[in-house]
Amino acid sequence: MDRSRVWTPSDGNGQNVSSPISNYKQIRSNRSLLVFFFFLFFGMFSINRARLHFGAIVSFVLLFHPRTRNSRKLGNYSFKIAADNIGTIRPLEKACHFNKIYQLGDSIADTGNLVRESPFGSGYPFAHLPYGESTFGFPTGRCSDGLLMIDYIALAAGLPYLEPSMKEDGNFTTGVNFAVGGSTALPKEVLEAKDITNPISNSSLSVQLDWMSSHFASICHTKEVCRKMLEKSLFFVGEIGGNDYNVPFLEGRSMNELTALVPEVVQSITNAIKRVIDFGATRIIVPGNFPIGCIPVYVACFQTNDTAAYDEHHCLKDLNNFAEIHNQLLKASIKKLKKDYPKVVIVYGDYYNAYLSLLSNARSLGFDENALQKACCGTEPYDCSGGKLCGTPGVKACPRPDKYISWDGVHSTQQAYKYMTAHLLDSIMPQLKCHSSAQDA
Repeated sequence: MDRSRVWTPSDGNGQNVSSPISNYKQIRSNRSLLVFFFFLFFGMFSINRARLHFGAIVSFVLLFHPRTRNSRKLGNYSFKIAADNIGTIRPLEKACHFNKIYQLGDSIADTGNLVRESPFGSGYPFAHLPYGESTFGFPTGRCSDGLLMIDYIALAAGLPYLEPSMKEDGNFTTGVNFAVGGSTALPKEVLEAKDITNPISNSSLSVQLDWMSSHFASICHTKEVCRKMLEKSLFFVGEIGGNDYNVPFLEGRSMNELTALVPEVVQSITNAIKRVIDFGATRIIVPGNFPIGCIPVYVACFQTNDTAAYDEHHCLKDLNNFAEIHNQLLKASIKKLKKDYPKVVIVYGDYYNAYLSLLSNARSLGFDENALQKACCGTEPYDCSGGKLCGTPGVKACPRPDKYISWDGVHSTQQAYKYMTAHLLDSIMPQLKCHSSAQDA
């Protein structure tokens, strides 16, 4: 087997309501896992007006999400400087001196757990080149051409990239990444009771929290010891929740039905925050969802001739409004948690506006304005009429991923993640209260 083409565990990670939506074409999925793996392994997917095969869902389900109308714009010059200097200036290291980072979430943050969790790991498209080509030169299990936002966060903190928790020889002295691609906020059983099946992973948020609990139990034997050890740790609870919505959306469930699911998803995230606090976390970032109405695969699959359905970025308004319902409810929950836990710093991570900032500043940031909703890798331009997934035989990436926001129609390029991280850091740094807490101490 050519190791330059296929991921193997030994490769490591490269470093120690009525709505226009209801009028869109109805999409149904074949829910057989046999069919799912057939399309997964052979890279075949097709969508027509009546049917969405699970081969297409494989990318959708790994998404993770949906945000506010007005993009908060950084100055173009400072935006680029901040992104380019994440690894050299190390703002989190300078201000906060974090010595560990712990991550829960889905494929937005997964650095290699899903490909290790599944016996079919090496068969996933993102276990093959060109995934990972831009930084590592080989696939690592990350759903991008290179680094993810959590990688840039680690660089900003002066720490190594987070090892996936399932890496047998992983070095976990500076934190652990428990995120798994395709994971959901709600447990498998809860979703199945609603006739929602996740074909990718059963490692929901509660499962990841159990792994985290076991990890802490193995390195500190009492809560007090853990609390002391975690005083200078940073926790990410998410991004998570998008996969709870993706499959039912793509099956043609109504907007009302999906909106009714949001409180349960947010409550699951809220419970996770409480549990993380119980472990001893004192600084927690809780990301919201991306504007899924801007994600190429959604734009393509829910396209409509109604021009009023789109905003100035050619994003679907209804889908973005739905994402904002999730985000607003999440922010309200965080606000209440801050009152309940006044000694814990809990910060909302505005991934929604971080993504919109790319669209607003695309030209000055060097992105190709003609390819803002096209995938660098996969069927080009990305559409739902048929084609091949990125990472399947014969599929090549565009020659300049740094000119694209979208990598595979669902996940972003490392260049996009770098700029989104700079936007996020600009927002969260003052809220982390690192300097003030150090002075108080």
